[in-house]
Amino acid sequence: MNNSKQVLRRDILRVAGAATLMFAAGPVHGQQVYKAHNALRPGEYIWHPERRPNGPISIIISNDEQHVHVYRNGFEIAVSTCSTGMSAKAIPTGVFVVQQKNRTHRSSTYESVPVQNADLLHWSGIALHADNVADNHSADGCVSLPLEFSVRLFDEIHLGSPIIIAPTHIHPLEIEHPGMILADYTEQQFAGVVETLGARKPPSEWTLSESYPIISLIVSSYDRKIMVIENDIPVAEGPLHWDGAPLGQHVYVLRGANKEAKSMQWQALSYGVDGQDSVHDLRRVKAEASMSDTILRYAHPGMVLVFTDKPLRPESRSSRDFVIMSSVS
Repeated sequence: MNNSKQVLRRDILRVAGAATLMFAAGPVHGQQVYKAHNALRPGEYIWHPERRPNGPISIIISNDEQHVHVYRNGFEIAVSTCSTGMSAKAIPTGVFVVQQKNRTHRSSTYESVPVQNADLLHWSGIALHADNVADNHSADGCVSLPLEFSVRLFDEIHLGSPIIIAPTHIHPLEIEHPGMILADYTEQQFAGVVETLGARKPPSEWTLSESYPIISLIVSSYDRKIMVIENDIPVAEGPLHWDGAPLGQHVYVLRGANKEAKSMQWQALSYGVDGQDSVHDLRRVKAEASMSDTILRYAHPGMVLVFTDKPLRPESRSSRDFVIMSSVS
């Protein structure tokens, strides 16, 4: 994997919206509770990181239930109420990857408004921030979180964490895909993959002194293309070969290689309405040999692979200022 200076963010799918930071009374501070998810009231959250102390973080935001679900190593460790805004200004569904964390960030969209405890994503004006989650009017194209929860989430989230904003909540699945990443293999080739990936740390284990590029793969059936994104920059692309059926809207997080089974281990998440009925079979998608070699040069545990049937147009990369989470002091 090539070392490079960490740059800011890359939007995998199109996003739009506006970050208006409003700190209101009511359930803004939040309250930790011990109850079922469907019994949570605005401002309440469930927090149990001890269930899985180590491993990569993934987050699913469900628009229908207005909840944020936090997973570590595929196991749910936290749920919080949130507000994604009214329908006219609701945050769009999509897939995002945390590219930078700053304790204090100044909004380039809203006249350098200071944002504290900010996990920065992609280049857009959408934010998760501490706010009154009982008031959908206040979200204004953002995702509002209870203050206490936002502070805790900032400490747990890491670079490379995938954030899925979906119409509904679908639990992650653990799957194994025979062979290499989007390719067939020989035993000798697979042994090399195991050695290569084994020498690379996942983002959840990176330290502040380490600077690695964050890699994402986008597979688009519309463009018949596979694209490699390093931080926010496309660095390689190649033709896509697949069975011709719609790919659906899915995200796969690379866990690593299973040497005994000669397979890749992935965490699968869906962000489309058809997610419950989808079969996660990565064998239906293939890259050409040269592209597979390129992917392996960049791949690391924690790499995010996105399936989409939408086009990968340049305008799908939005402008600055996507903040995934912040809180007031």
